[in-house]
Amino acid sequence: MNDNVLLLGAVAYDPKVVTIWDGFKHYFTKRGLAFDYVLYSNYERQVEAHFSGHIHVAWNSPLAWLQSERIARALSRRAEAICMRDTDRDLTSLIIVRPEGVGEISALRGKRVAVGARDSPQATLIPLSYIASHGLEPGRDFEVIAFDRLVGKHGDHIGGERDAVRALLRGEADAACLIDGNYLLFAQEGTLPSGAARILARTPAYDHCNFTVLENAPPELIGRFRELLLEMSYADPEIRTLLDLEGLKQWQPARTSGYRALAAAVDRFGTINSFVTTIVTRCS
Repeated sequence: MNDNVLLLGAVAYDPKVVTIWDGFKHYFTKRGLAFDYVLYSNYERQVEAHFSGHIHVAWNSPLAWLQSERIARALSRRAEAICMRDTDRDLTSLIIVRPEGVGEISALRGKRVAVGARDSPQATLIPLSYIASHGLEPGRDFEVIAFDRLVGKHGDHIGGERDAVRALLRGEADAACLIDGNYLLFAQEGTLPSGAARILARTPAYDHCNFTVLENAPPELIGRFRELLLEMSYADPEIRTLLDLEGLKQWQPARTSGYRALAAAVDRFGTINSFVTTIVTRCS
């Protein structure tokens, strides 16, 4: 890998990803940062590539961040989150029911709960862990109906959430799990008609994606990359369309305190244990 050109990895969860990173590449190059990117079909491949030294920085899902952080710790290395979107902070997941549905979490016992892909933090892991914290074990105390769309993309494509909501509306599930922003989106697009559902519960707040680097990343390139991200202004017409496509108005310094709920969920369900063990073994 050429340490004179910053190489970023991102997951191609949607065709717009090419437009976004082509645009950012042009923006960075104009400002003196030699930059390129590689697209991966799934986050596990991207995380493995990062530890194999193929990329300098990864645009990671929250689950991929936890994978990276735990692999690094096991290898006596260091993973650092350097930037995130303003919209990556303080999100919540919702458990929704039909208007005549159950009135409290405990009443989900014996019911059917629709979720997204099995590796979706927002539509599966965090909400199921939240229900479990109320004494109901998934698969034992209630049935989980999973819409396993595009596993490996960690729920970024939101197709599983949309299918979970549709299952609720068809009466095939008694509750559905989704991120708060998609509750609004699905209402706007007509997937969730007005009055067709109500919120039963809301999880504690958590954070979403971040740019992750390892301790051996070239510091000057990473520093300039972070500086350019934080300098981006939504008022700048050159970059506004790209920011809209990526779903933010401002890049912010990353924090990792917002991953506690997801960390608790993967610990509860053992979600990433085998993958972490595999990569640690390969890199040892």
